[in-house]
Amino acid sequence: MCQLLGMNCNVPTDICFSFEGFSARGGKTDEHRDGWGIAFFEGLGCRTFLDVKPSIASPIAEVVRRYPIHSTHVIAHIRKATQGEIALENCHPFQRELWGRYWVFAHNGNLANFDPQPVEFYQAVGQTDSEKAFCLILNTLRAAFPDGKPALENLYPVLRTITHTIAQQGVFNYLLSDGDYFFAHCSTKLCYIVRQAPFAAAHLIDQDVTVDFQELTKPSDRVAIIATIPLTDNEA
Repeated sequence: MCQLLGMNCNVPTDICFSFEGFSARGGKTDEHRDGWGIAFFEGLGCRTFLDVKPSIASPIAEVVRRYPIHSTHVIAHIRKATQGEIALENCHPFQRELWGRYWVFAHNGNLANFDPQPVEFYQAVGQTDSEKAFCLILNTLRAAFPDGKPALENLYPVLRTITHTIAQQGVFNYLLSDGDYFFAHCSTKLCYIVRQAPFAAAHLIDQDVTVDFQELTKPSDRVAIIATIPLTDNEA
């Protein structure tokens, strides 16, 4: 299955350290070689990079590894194709506009026989079950709140209900964000760590790289990292 990586933090932060280990799983330390992508929110804007090449061999991934883009919401994905050909339109994360904001979605799993009826508004461009699920989520939210973005306490129950409905069709681990809210759903496998004071050193599993976050952070910083499989071997 695919690999997910997410970052959610209280101050703009770069994801270079985590992405260094994560990108190695796209053809070096794991078998996921069918494309990759990453999205960074910056205010109302969203930088999205996609490539059908394995992340370990992608020039675009090299740029991301070396360029410290600062963001409070990041979603990345390494693909192992289960539905849909190896093509750019099938690479995650997928992006759509809803209520005047970009929404970004990435999925790990396989929704066998999942084929919802297309509706007038959000439709899939590629052939993946993942994009179809994303469109169904957004169509459901748009129908439930036609007058604009609701408060979190109103949005969450609707998202939870449609998520559980889709999860009945198979494995449905996902990350979803609009740069304001950040949602993670674990169907079978998803791990997270919250880094906050007192900060310590962290060592990557997939690369021999260590970073001492105490040297790079302020006491008020708080960063959550979400991944399919833990990225470090010395953190809980």
